[in-house]
Amino acid sequence: MGRWSIKKNSKVDELDKSNIVVSKTAKEKMLQGSAWMTIGSIFSRILGAVYIIPWYGWFGADKLQANALYTKGYTVYSMFLMIAISGIPSAVAKQVAHYNAQNEYAVGRRLFKKSLLLMIIIGILCALLMWISAPFISQGDANLVPVYRSLAVALTVIPVMSLTRGFFQGYQDMFPSAMSQLLEQIVRIIYMLAATFFIMRVLKENYVMGVVHSTFAAFIGALGGLFILVAYYFRQKRQMDQLVLQSSNRLQVSDGHIIKEVLYESIPFIIIGVSTTLYNLIDQFTFQPVMQRFSVLNLRQINDWFALFAGNANKLIMITISLASAMAITVIPLLSEAYTKRDKEQIATQINDALELFLIVMLPCSLGMAAVAKPLYVIFYTYDHTGIFILSFASYIALPIGLFMVLSSLLQGVYQNKIAIKYFVIGLIVKMIVQIPLIIFLKGFGPLLATGIGMLVSNLLMLRFFYLHFGINAARIMRRFDGLLFFALLMFGVTLGVVQLSNLLFNPNSRIQSLIVLLLAAAIGGYVYIYLCLKTRIADKILGAKVAGLRRRLRIK
Repeated sequence: MGRWSIKKNSKVDELDKSNIVVSKTAKEKMLQGSAWMTIGSIFSRILGAVYIIPWYGWFGADKLQANALYTKGYTVYSMFLMIAISGIPSAVAKQVAHYNAQNEYAVGRRLFKKSLLLMIIIGILCALLMWISAPFISQGDANLVPVYRSLAVALTVIPVMSLTRGFFQGYQDMFPSAMSQLLEQIVRIIYMLAATFFIMRVLKENYVMGVVHSTFAAFIGALGGLFILVAYYFRQKRQMDQLVLQSSNRLQVSDGHIIKEVLYESIPFIIIGVSTTLYNLIDQFTFQPVMQRFSVLNLRQINDWFALFAGNANKLIMITISLASAMAITVIPLLSEAYTKRDKEQIATQINDALELFLIVMLPCSLGMAAVAKPLYVIFYTYDHTGIFILSFASYIALPIGLFMVLSSLLQGVYQNKIAIKYFVIGLIVKMIVQIPLIIFLKGFGPLLATGIGMLVSNLLMLRFFYLHFGINAARIMRRFDGLLFFALLMFGVTLGVVQLSNLLFNPNSRIQSLIVLLLAAAIGGYVYIYLCLKTRIADKILGAKVAGLRRRLRIK
């Protein structure tokens, strides 16, 4: 792709000029990087949600039980995965960008190679730990043990894959990560669906075996994602070698210092990276005992409730949350570069740009999903009155979760790691305080609301810190927030109106007819939002002058 720029230097003249790219502005890099990561994340999440339609149906009467088992397995696996990855990929992206900004490409390359060996060792150790501890963390559910062990195998591959993604992100090249993410999901789903169909429909086996092979698909998908990264690395190796040759080589950094530096920088990424997983773990280990103690529901009914909010709703809202994740990943190397250059004005500008980009994308996505919750839920899971309301409620909670991801990444990008961890811990404590009473009174809605409250507290503290220490333009952000929220609410009203009117013409229990309603409502609501953003020129201010072309094509004056 030839995306990397080479800095002016006496050695540059010796290089192939065709590989030299004119440097983009920080905002252009952020928008382009966010675009690639958003494309990869969105398609990956959509694929990860679409597979549920046939997968869910093949389990028949055990579909909610299967989804509860699958969700519990992945929640614990996510914790082990975060430990295995150790925050090192994000730390490597940050440090590679830091050294590249100083024209020390050779140090960044050496950092990647040393970290690679470290990740292989950590991945194997974590895989063994999860395998051995499976019976002790299963909460007495024997069905969870083989699920945990099938996921443990993936820990041997995914850390290496994630580290390689981080290396490319350090160059602000998000294309390999996006494509790797997409291929990983495609390969995983192909295996998952093929195995589940064969086990449940051909062999007529127990649903537990179907879930075990569904979770083992994480290992198969990781092999696919790693393959494309390795191929891209060798494709770009000549250009990267040239960058190494023209390095300043002024820094003398020992291998021991490199490893120590990466581990130190990875600690906050570990803690922040497991933030949503810790929230989910609290839900998993409190919901069942609290419901057994304070309700008359049996274990199967409690698992059904758990599947509705932790499995069904969570899988769909992660589509919108993945947008925030994509923005967060993009902004860290850029902020690290500006921080290294001590460019305070650029730091403030990038923070403002990142927050405004979050608002213009996440507000309509979250409110839009809440508006189309009914047809969306029917398409993926068939009609369930409670499930629809939980999805609608969870869509609003996606906003504070997504904002937390962006804000915590911004703090890490400017080396305010302790602050990010401190505010996360405060939010987590708030979550734990309100969790049990909210479960008692609101059942499946309780854990979602507790998560929203905890994340909101963390977000307010982080925003206050940025305002006091980095001079962000709070007045400008609030003006744009007011405008975008107004447009998003108008879109929400129009979209919800289309859904309600469509119920008079279409059967709300039909998947095909619900798909028609969803497409119609999303198209009309989406056009209303885009029209308002383009008409008022707020899109130009946030996304740049290039959106003027879209305005011309839509004939908006």
